[in-house]
Amino acid sequence: MKPKSGFVDEGNMALLTDLYQLTMDASYHHHSRNELSTFDYFIRKLPENRSYFVVSGLEQVLHYLGNLHFDEGSISYLRSRNLFSEEFLGYLGSFRFTGGVRAMPEGTVAFPGEPIISITAPRSEAQLVETYLLNVMNFQTMVASKASRIVDAANSKKVVDFALRRAHSQTAGMQAARAAYIAGVAGTSNVLAGKEFNIPVFGTMAHAYVMSFDSEVDSFRAYSGTFGDSSVFLIDTYDTLQGAKNAIAVAKEMEKVGKRLKGVRLDSGDLCGLSREVRVMLDGSGLGYVIIVASNDLNEYKISELEKNGACIDMYAVGTEMGTSKDAPALSGVYKLVEDTDSGGNVVPRMKLSEGKSTLPGKKQVCRVFDSEGKSLRDVIATAGEPCEGQPLLEAYMENGNLVKELPELEEVRSRKDLQLRSFSRGCTRMESPESYEVGISGKLSSLRQQVAEKMGGKGWV
Repeated sequence: MKPKSGFVDEGNMALLTDLYQLTMDASYHHHSRNELSTFDYFIRKLPENRSYFVVSGLEQVLHYLGNLHFDEGSISYLRSRNLFSEEFLGYLGSFRFTGGVRAMPEGTVAFPGEPIISITAPRSEAQLVETYLLNVMNFQTMVASKASRIVDAANSKKVVDFALRRAHSQTAGMQAARAAYIAGVAGTSNVLAGKEFNIPVFGTMAHAYVMSFDSEVDSFRAYSGTFGDSSVFLIDTYDTLQGAKNAIAVAKEMEKVGKRLKGVRLDSGDLCGLSREVRVMLDGSGLGYVIIVASNDLNEYKISELEKNGACIDMYAVGTEMGTSKDAPALSGVYKLVEDTDSGGNVVPRMKLSEGKSTLPGKKQVCRVFDSEGKSLRDVIATAGEPCEGQPLLEAYMENGNLVKELPELEEVRSRKDLQLRSFSRGCTRMESPESYEVGISGKLSSLRQQVAEKMGGKGWV
Protein backbone atom coordinates (compact mmCIF):
# COMPACT_ATOMS: atom_id res chain seq x y z
CA MET A 1 0.00 0.00 0.00
CA LYS A 2 1.29 3.46 -0.89
CA PRO A 3 1.40 5.95 1.99
CA LYS A 4 -1.33 8.59 2.04
CA SER A 5 -0.90 12.24 2.83
CA GLY A 6 -3.69 12.80 5.31
CA PHE A 7 -4.98 15.96 3.57
CA VAL A 8 -1.81 17.91 2.82
CA ASP A 9 -1.19 20.19 -0.16
CA GLU A 10 1.78 18.42 -1.72
CA GLY A 11 2.82 21.53 -3.65
CA ASN A 12 3.60 23.34 -0.40
CA MET A 13 4.77 20.47 1.79
CA ALA A 14 8.41 21.56 1.67
CA LEU A 15 7.50 24.97 3.11
CA LEU A 16 5.63 23.41 6.02
CA THR A 17 8.70 23.86 8.16
CA ASP A 18 10.31 26.31 10.56
CA LEU A 19 12.50 28.96 8.96
CA TYR A 20 15.53 27.92 10.94
CA GLN A 21 15.56 24.53 9.20
CA LEU A 22 16.14 26.36 5.93
CA THR A 23 18.68 28.80 7.34
CA MET A 24 20.68 25.93 8.84
CA ASP A 25 20.51 24.06 5.54
CA ALA A 26 21.69 27.17 3.70
CA SER A 27 24.70 27.39 6.01
CA TYR A 28 25.44 23.66 5.66
CA HIS A 29 25.32 24.11 1.89
CA HIS A 30 27.53 27.21 2.01
CA HIS A 31 30.20 25.34 3.99
CA SER A 32 29.84 22.04 2.10
CA ARG A 33 28.74 20.19 5.25
CA ASN A 34 26.30 17.61 3.97
CA GLU A 35 27.71 14.41 5.42
CA LEU A 36 25.48 11.58 6.66
CA SER A 37 23.76 12.26 9.97
CA THR A 38 21.27 10.33 12.09
CA PHE A 39 18.43 11.89 14.06
CA ASP A 40 16.06 10.12 16.47
CA TYR A 41 12.47 11.02 17.21
CA PHE A 42 11.41 10.16 20.75
CA ILE A 43 9.06 11.47 23.44
CA ARG A 44 10.66 12.72 26.62
CA LYS A 45 7.96 12.01 29.20
CA LEU A 46 4.43 10.76 29.76
CA PRO A 47 1.54 13.09 30.53
CA GLU A 48 0.00 12.78 33.99
CA ASN A 49 -1.83 9.49 34.60
CA ARG A 50 -0.59 8.06 31.30
CA SER A 51 1.57 4.97 31.11
CA TYR A 52 2.19 4.39 27.40
CA PHE A 53 2.00 5.86 23.90
CA VAL A 54 0.40 4.40 20.77
CA VAL A 55 2.59 5.17 17.76
CA SER A 56 0.64 6.85 14.96
CA GLY A 57 1.53 9.07 12.00
CA LEU A 58 4.35 7.13 10.34
CA GLU A 59 2.43 6.65 7.08
CA GLN A 60 2.04 10.41 6.64
CA VAL A 61 5.73 10.96 7.43
CA LEU A 62 6.73 8.41 4.79
CA HIS A 63 4.42 10.05 2.26
CA TYR A 64 6.05 13.39 3.01
CA LEU A 65 9.58 12.02 2.67
CA GLY A 66 8.78 10.24 -0.58
CA ASN A 67 7.21 13.34 -2.18
CA LEU A 68 9.29 16.15 -0.67
CA HIS A 69 10.30 18.79 -3.21
CA PHE A 70 10.30 22.55 -3.74
CA ASP A 71 8.10 23.59 -6.63
CA GLU A 72 8.56 26.83 -8.57
CA GLY A 73 6.13 28.72 -6.38
CA SER A 74 8.02 27.67 -3.24
CA ILE A 75 11.36 28.75 -4.73
CA SER A 76 9.89 32.09 -5.82
CA TYR A 77 8.56 32.72 -2.35
CA LEU A 78 11.93 31.95 -0.73
CA ARG A 79 13.67 34.19 -3.24
CA SER A 80 11.38 37.05 -2.24
CA ARG A 81 12.56 36.78 1.38
CA ASN A 82 16.06 37.97 0.33
CA LEU A 83 17.71 35.51 2.72
CA PHE A 84 19.06 32.83 0.42
CA SER A 85 21.62 32.77 -2.34
CA GLU A 86 20.70 31.76 -5.87
CA GLU A 87 23.09 28.85 -5.55
CA PHE A 88 21.19 27.53 -2.53
CA LEU A 89 17.82 28.09 -4.20
CA GLY A 90 19.11 26.13 -7.19
CA TYR A 91 20.04 23.31 -4.82
CA LEU A 92 16.53 23.36 -3.36
CA GLY A 93 15.09 23.14 -6.86
CA SER A 94 16.49 19.62 -7.17
CA PHE A 95 16.03 18.68 -3.50
CA ARG A 96 14.79 15.15 -2.78
CA PHE A 97 14.97 12.93 0.30
CA THR A 98 17.58 10.22 -0.35
CA GLY A 99 18.02 8.81 3.15
CA GLY A 100 16.90 5.85 5.20
CA VAL A 101 14.19 5.44 7.81
CA ARG A 102 13.91 2.92 10.61
CA ALA A 103 10.81 3.14 12.78
CA MET A 104 8.45 1.41 15.14
CA PRO A 105 5.43 0.26 13.13
CA GLU A 106 2.23 2.20 13.69
CA GLY A 107 0.16 0.72 16.47
CA THR A 108 3.26 -0.11 18.52
CA VAL A 109 2.98 0.59 22.24
CA ALA A 110 5.96 2.80 23.11
CA PHE A 111 7.46 4.49 26.16
CA PRO A 112 9.41 7.66 27.02
CA GLY A 113 12.98 7.91 25.78
CA GLU A 114 12.64 5.17 23.18
CA PRO A 115 13.56 6.11 19.60
CA ILE A 116 10.33 5.77 17.61
CA ILE A 117 11.77 6.94 14.28
CA SER A 118 15.44 7.06 13.28
CA ILE A 119 16.41 8.92 10.11
CA THR A 120 19.83 8.65 8.47
CA ALA A 121 20.40 10.99 5.54
CA PRO A 122 22.69 13.73 4.24
CA ARG A 123 22.74 16.43 6.88
CA SER A 124 20.55 18.95 5.03
CA GLU A 125 17.86 16.35 4.33
CA ALA A 126 17.78 14.94 7.84
CA GLN A 127 17.61 18.46 9.28
CA LEU A 128 14.89 19.82 7.01
CA VAL A 129 12.32 17.13 7.80
CA GLU A 130 12.32 17.73 11.57
CA THR A 131 9.40 20.14 11.79
CA TYR A 132 6.95 18.15 9.66
CA LEU A 133 7.86 14.91 11.39
CA LEU A 134 7.28 16.41 14.83
CA ASN A 135 4.03 18.03 13.74
CA VAL A 136 2.55 14.77 12.46
CA MET A 137 3.98 12.28 14.95
CA ASN A 138 3.33 14.32 18.09
CA PHE A 139 -0.27 15.03 17.13
CA GLN A 140 -1.31 11.61 15.89
CA THR A 141 0.49 9.75 18.68
CA MET A 142 -1.15 12.09 21.20
CA VAL A 143 -4.64 11.39 19.84
CA ALA A 144 -4.07 7.64 19.44
CA SER A 145 -2.81 7.40 23.03
CA LYS A 146 -5.85 9.31 24.33
CA ALA A 147 -8.27 7.30 22.20
CA SER A 148 -6.77 4.04 23.44
CA ARG A 149 -7.62 5.03 27.00
CA ILE A 150 -11.18 5.93 26.00
CA VAL A 151 -11.67 2.64 24.16
CA ASP A 152 -10.32 0.76 27.17
CA ALA A 153 -12.70 2.57 29.53
CA ALA A 154 -15.70 1.58 27.38
CA ASN A 155 -15.38 -2.12 28.28
CA SER A 156 -15.76 -3.44 24.73
CA LYS A 157 -18.65 -1.07 23.97
CA LYS A 158 -18.19 0.73 20.67
CA VAL A 159 -16.62 4.20 20.65
CA VAL A 160 -17.06 6.56 17.68
CA ASP A 161 -14.98 9.64 16.83
CA PHE A 162 -17.15 12.79 16.70
CA ALA A 163 -14.21 15.23 16.91
CA LEU A 164 -14.15 16.93 13.51
CA ARG A 165 -16.18 20.02 14.46
CA ARG A 166 -13.92 20.68 17.46
CA ALA A 167 -10.64 19.78 15.75
CA HIS A 168 -8.04 22.54 15.50
CA SER A 169 -7.98 22.43 11.71
CA GLN A 170 -9.23 20.37 8.78
CA THR A 171 -5.94 18.48 8.69
CA ALA A 172 -6.11 17.83 12.43
CA GLY A 173 -9.64 16.50 11.98
CA MET A 174 -8.44 14.07 9.32
CA GLN A 175 -5.40 12.88 11.23
CA ALA A 176 -7.34 12.61 14.51
CA ALA A 177 -9.91 10.33 12.88
CA ARG A 178 -7.13 8.12 11.54
CA ALA A 179 -5.20 8.01 14.83
CA ALA A 180 -8.33 7.26 16.85
CA TYR A 181 -9.20 4.41 14.50
CA ILE A 182 -5.73 2.93 14.98
CA ALA A 183 -6.38 3.08 18.73
CA GLY A 184 -9.58 1.05 18.41
CA VAL A 185 -12.57 3.34 17.84
CA ALA A 186 -15.28 1.77 15.69
CA GLY A 187 -15.38 4.62 13.20
CA THR A 188 -15.78 8.34 12.67
CA SER A 189 -18.36 10.98 11.79
CA ASN A 190 -15.79 12.49 9.38
CA VAL A 191 -16.94 11.49 5.89
CA LEU A 192 -13.71 12.53 4.14
CA ALA A 193 -11.65 10.49 6.61
CA GLY A 194 -13.94 7.57 5.85
CA LYS A 195 -13.18 7.93 2.15
CA GLU A 196 -9.46 8.66 2.47
CA PHE A 197 -8.62 5.99 5.03
CA ASN A 198 -11.43 3.46 4.50
CA ILE A 199 -12.77 4.04 8.02
CA PRO A 200 -16.43 3.21 8.85
CA VAL A 201 -18.56 6.36 9.14
CA PHE A 202 -21.34 6.94 11.67
CA GLY A 203 -23.99 9.61 12.13
CA THR A 204 -27.38 10.28 13.68
CA MET A 205 -29.19 13.63 13.55
CA ALA A 206 -28.90 17.07 15.13
CA HIS A 207 -31.33 18.87 17.39
CA ALA A 208 -31.94 21.29 14.52
CA TYR A 209 -33.43 18.45 12.47
CA VAL A 210 -35.91 17.60 15.22
CA MET A 211 -36.79 21.28 15.73
CA SER A 212 -37.40 21.72 11.99
CA PHE A 213 -40.65 19.74 12.25
CA ASP A 214 -43.92 20.66 13.95
CA SER A 215 -43.48 17.79 16.41
CA GLU A 216 -40.73 15.46 17.55
CA VAL A 217 -42.62 12.40 16.43
CA ASP A 218 -43.00 13.88 12.94
CA SER A 219 -39.22 14.34 12.73
CA PHE A 220 -38.68 10.70 13.69
CA ARG A 221 -41.20 9.53 11.10
CA ALA A 222 -39.56 11.65 8.42
CA TYR A 223 -36.06 10.43 9.24
CA SER A 224 -37.05 6.77 9.35
CA GLY A 225 -38.88 7.27 6.06
CA THR A 226 -35.54 8.27 4.52
CA PHE A 227 -33.12 5.92 6.26
CA GLY A 228 -35.19 2.98 7.49
CA ASP A 229 -33.13 0.39 9.37
CA SER A 230 -30.18 2.80 9.65
CA SER A 231 -32.14 5.34 11.69
CA VAL A 232 -30.88 6.61 15.05
CA PHE A 233 -33.18 9.12 16.76
CA LEU A 234 -31.89 11.94 18.96
CA ILE A 235 -34.41 11.89 21.83
CA ASP A 236 -33.37 14.72 24.19
CA THR A 237 -34.33 17.85 22.21
CA TYR A 238 -37.28 18.61 24.49
CA ASP A 239 -37.89 15.94 27.14
CA THR A 240 -35.80 12.78 27.03
CA LEU A 241 -38.35 10.31 28.37
CA GLN A 242 -41.10 11.71 26.16
CA GLY A 243 -38.60 11.52 23.31
CA ALA A 244 -38.12 7.85 24.12
CA LYS A 245 -41.88 7.31 24.03
CA ASN A 246 -42.06 9.02 20.64
CA ALA A 247 -39.16 6.90 19.36
CA ILE A 248 -40.92 3.75 20.55
CA ALA A 249 -44.14 4.76 18.81
CA VAL A 250 -42.31 5.29 15.51
CA ALA A 251 -40.28 2.09 16.00
CA LYS A 252 -43.49 0.11 16.32
CA GLU A 253 -44.80 1.76 13.14
CA MET A 254 -41.56 0.75 11.41
CA GLU A 255 -41.99 -2.86 12.49
CA LYS A 256 -45.36 -2.97 10.71
CA VAL A 257 -43.63 -2.28 7.39
CA GLY A 258 -40.73 -4.67 8.04
CA LYS A 259 -38.23 -2.09 9.33
CA ARG A 260 -36.31 -1.93 12.62
CA LEU A 261 -35.09 1.19 14.40
CA LYS A 262 -31.35 0.99 14.86
CA GLY A 263 -30.91 3.21 17.93
CA VAL A 264 -31.62 6.27 20.03
CA ARG A 265 -29.09 8.86 21.20
CA LEU A 266 -28.79 10.66 24.52
CA ASP A 267 -26.86 13.94 24.47
CA SER A 268 -27.64 15.64 27.79
CA GLY A 269 -28.65 15.14 31.40
CA ASP A 270 -27.95 12.18 33.66
CA LEU A 271 -26.73 9.76 31.00
CA CYS A 272 -26.50 6.86 33.41
CA GLY A 273 -29.96 7.21 34.92
CA LEU A 274 -31.64 8.12 31.64
CA SER A 275 -30.01 5.23 29.79
CA ARG A 276 -31.34 2.77 32.35
CA GLU A 277 -34.86 4.22 32.15
CA VAL A 278 -34.83 4.27 28.36
CA ARG A 279 -33.55 0.70 28.26
CA VAL A 280 -36.43 -0.45 30.42
CA MET A 281 -38.89 1.40 28.18
CA LEU A 282 -37.42 -0.10 25.01
CA ASP A 283 -37.25 -3.64 26.36
CA GLY A 284 -40.76 -3.37 27.76
CA SER A 285 -41.97 -2.49 24.28
CA GLY A 286 -40.28 -5.45 22.65
CA LEU A 287 -37.48 -3.27 21.26
CA GLY A 288 -34.52 -4.98 22.86
CA TYR A 289 -32.66 -4.74 19.54
CA VAL A 290 -32.58 -0.91 19.66
CA ILE A 291 -29.18 0.35 20.84
CA ILE A 292 -28.55 3.39 23.04
CA VAL A 293 -25.87 5.84 21.92
CA ALA A 294 -24.50 8.47 24.33
CA SER A 295 -22.62 11.70 23.70
CA ASN A 296 -22.03 14.99 25.57
CA ASP A 297 -18.39 15.94 26.29
CA LEU A 298 -17.37 12.40 27.17
CA ASN A 299 -13.88 11.23 28.10
CA GLU A 300 -12.34 8.10 29.61
CA TYR A 301 -13.13 9.14 33.18
CA LYS A 302 -16.80 9.85 32.49
CA ILE A 303 -17.18 6.66 30.47
CA SER A 304 -15.48 4.61 33.19
CA GLU A 305 -17.89 6.07 35.76
CA LEU A 306 -20.88 5.32 33.54
CA GLU A 307 -19.74 1.74 33.10
CA LYS A 308 -19.05 1.33 36.81
CA ASN A 309 -22.55 2.56 37.66
CA GLY A 310 -24.30 0.22 35.26
CA ALA A 311 -25.24 2.58 32.45
CA CYS A 312 -27.20 0.88 29.67
CA ILE A 313 -25.17 2.42 26.86
CA ASP A 314 -24.12 0.45 23.79
CA MET A 315 -22.05 3.08 21.98
CA TYR A 316 -20.16 6.18 23.08
CA ALA A 317 -19.65 9.13 20.71
CA VAL A 318 -16.60 11.13 21.80
CA GLY A 319 -15.58 14.43 20.25
CA THR A 320 -13.60 17.28 21.79
CA GLU A 321 -11.85 15.34 24.52
CA MET A 322 -10.46 12.77 22.09
CA GLY A 323 -9.73 14.91 19.04
CA THR A 324 -7.79 17.47 21.07
CA SER A 325 -6.60 15.16 23.87
CA LYS A 326 -7.98 17.90 26.10
CA ASP A 327 -6.26 16.89 29.35
CA ALA A 328 -2.86 16.43 27.66
CA PRO A 329 -2.99 18.46 24.43
CA ALA A 330 0.72 18.28 23.58
CA LEU A 331 3.47 15.67 23.70
CA SER A 332 7.11 16.37 24.51
CA GLY A 333 8.26 14.68 21.32
CA VAL A 334 11.68 15.78 20.07
CA TYR A 335 14.02 15.07 17.15
CA LYS A 336 17.69 15.02 18.09
CA LEU A 337 21.03 14.45 16.37
CA VAL A 338 22.55 11.18 17.63
CA GLU A 339 25.26 10.38 15.07
CA ASP A 340 27.23 12.47 12.63
CA THR A 341 30.06 12.34 10.13
CA ASP A 342 32.88 14.80 10.62
CA SER A 343 34.73 16.60 7.85
CA GLY A 344 37.27 13.78 7.75
CA GLY A 345 34.60 11.15 7.06
CA ASN A 346 34.65 9.66 10.55
CA VAL A 347 31.38 8.53 12.16
CA VAL A 348 30.92 10.40 15.45
CA PRO A 349 28.20 9.65 18.04
CA ARG A 350 26.54 12.82 19.29
CA MET A 351 24.56 13.60 22.41
CA LYS A 352 23.00 16.57 24.11
CA LEU A 353 24.20 17.25 27.66
CA SER A 354 21.74 19.95 28.73
CA GLU A 355 20.49 19.40 32.26
CA GLY A 356 17.18 17.57 32.15
CA LYS A 357 17.43 17.18 28.37
CA SER A 358 20.37 14.85 27.85
CA THR A 359 20.06 12.35 24.99
CA LEU A 360 21.45 8.93 24.12
CA PRO A 361 24.18 8.82 21.43
CA GLY A 362 24.47 6.68 18.33
CA LYS A 363 22.15 4.57 16.21
CA LYS A 364 19.96 2.40 18.40
CA GLN A 365 17.49 -0.44 18.57
CA VAL A 366 14.67 -0.98 21.06
CA CYS A 367 14.26 -4.56 22.24
CA ARG A 368 11.12 -5.82 23.98
CA VAL A 369 11.61 -8.71 26.38
CA PHE A 370 8.77 -11.16 27.07
CA ASP A 371 8.22 -13.91 29.62
CA SER A 372 7.40 -17.51 28.69
CA GLU A 373 3.69 -16.63 28.40
CA GLY A 374 4.23 -13.75 25.99
CA LYS A 375 3.80 -10.97 28.58
CA SER A 376 5.96 -7.88 28.15
CA LEU A 377 8.53 -7.63 30.93
CA ARG A 378 10.71 -4.68 29.95
CA ASP A 379 12.20 -2.74 27.04
CA VAL A 380 15.92 -2.31 26.50
CA ILE A 381 17.38 0.51 24.40
CA ALA A 382 20.56 -0.88 22.84
CA THR A 383 23.10 0.13 20.22
CA ALA A 384 21.97 -0.76 16.71
CA GLY A 385 24.80 -3.23 16.18
CA GLU A 386 24.54 -5.41 19.26
CA PRO A 387 22.42 -8.58 19.57
CA CYS A 388 18.85 -7.71 20.56
CA GLU A 389 17.58 -9.19 23.79
CA GLY A 390 13.99 -9.92 22.83
CA GLN A 391 11.97 -8.56 19.89
CA PRO A 392 13.47 -5.61 17.94
CA LEU A 393 10.91 -2.83 17.52
CA LEU A 394 12.60 -0.59 14.94
CA GLU A 395 12.14 -1.78 11.35
CA ALA A 396 13.54 -0.48 8.06
CA TYR A 397 10.98 1.46 5.99
CA MET A 398 13.08 3.50 3.56
CA GLU A 399 16.51 3.12 1.98
CA ASN A 400 18.08 5.59 -0.46
CA GLY A 401 14.86 7.58 -0.39
CA ASN A 402 12.73 4.62 -1.52
CA LEU A 403 10.11 2.69 0.38
CA VAL A 404 11.40 -0.83 1.13
CA LYS A 405 8.58 -2.13 3.31
CA GLU A 406 4.96 -2.65 2.32
CA LEU A 407 2.71 -0.57 4.53
CA PRO A 408 -0.15 -2.36 6.29
CA GLU A 409 -3.82 -1.50 6.04
CA LEU A 410 -5.28 0.20 9.11
CA GLU A 411 -7.03 -3.01 10.18
CA GLU A 412 -3.63 -4.65 10.62
CA VAL A 413 -2.34 -1.63 12.53
CA ARG A 414 -5.36 -1.80 14.87
CA SER A 415 -4.72 -5.47 15.46
CA ARG A 416 -1.07 -4.77 16.32
CA LYS A 417 -2.10 -2.18 18.90
CA ASP A 418 -4.65 -4.53 20.49
CA LEU A 419 -2.24 -7.46 20.58
CA GLN A 420 0.59 -5.39 22.04
CA LEU A 421 -1.57 -3.72 24.68
CA ARG A 422 -2.85 -7.09 25.88
CA SER A 423 0.74 -8.20 26.44
CA PHE A 424 1.21 -5.64 29.24
CA SER A 425 0.03 -6.10 32.80
CA ARG A 426 -3.26 -4.46 33.71
CA GLY A 427 -1.41 -2.48 36.35
CA CYS A 428 0.67 -0.88 33.62
CA THR A 429 -2.23 0.10 31.36
CA ARG A 430 -4.91 1.05 33.89
CA MET A 431 -6.42 4.50 33.65
CA GLU A 432 -5.37 5.99 36.98
CA SER A 433 -2.13 5.63 38.99
CA PRO A 434 -0.63 3.12 36.52
CA GLU A 435 2.46 1.15 37.35
CA SER A 436 5.67 2.16 35.59
CA TYR A 437 6.94 -0.09 32.83
CA GLU A 438 10.67 -0.76 32.92
CA VAL A 439 12.75 0.78 30.14
CA GLY A 440 16.51 0.37 30.51
CA ILE A 441 19.60 0.73 28.37
CA SER A 442 22.11 -1.95 27.47
CA GLY A 443 25.57 -2.07 28.97
CA LYS A 444 27.12 -1.23 25.62
CA LEU A 445 24.94 1.86 25.17
CA SER A 446 25.62 2.92 28.75
CA SER A 447 29.36 2.73 28.11
CA LEU A 448 29.03 4.68 24.86
CA ARG A 449 27.03 7.36 26.63
CA GLN A 450 29.69 7.74 29.30
CA GLN A 451 32.51 7.85 26.75
CA VAL A 452 30.81 10.54 24.68
CA ALA A 453 29.94 12.59 27.77
CA GLU A 454 33.53 12.48 29.03
CA LYS A 455 34.92 13.35 25.62
CA MET A 456 32.61 16.37 25.45
CA GLY A 457 33.58 17.49 28.94
CA GLY A 458 30.22 16.56 30.47
CA LYS A 459 31.23 13.95 33.02
CA GLY A 460 28.79 14.01 35.88
CA TRP A 461 25.83 15.16 33.76
CA VAL A 462 24.67 11.65 32.96
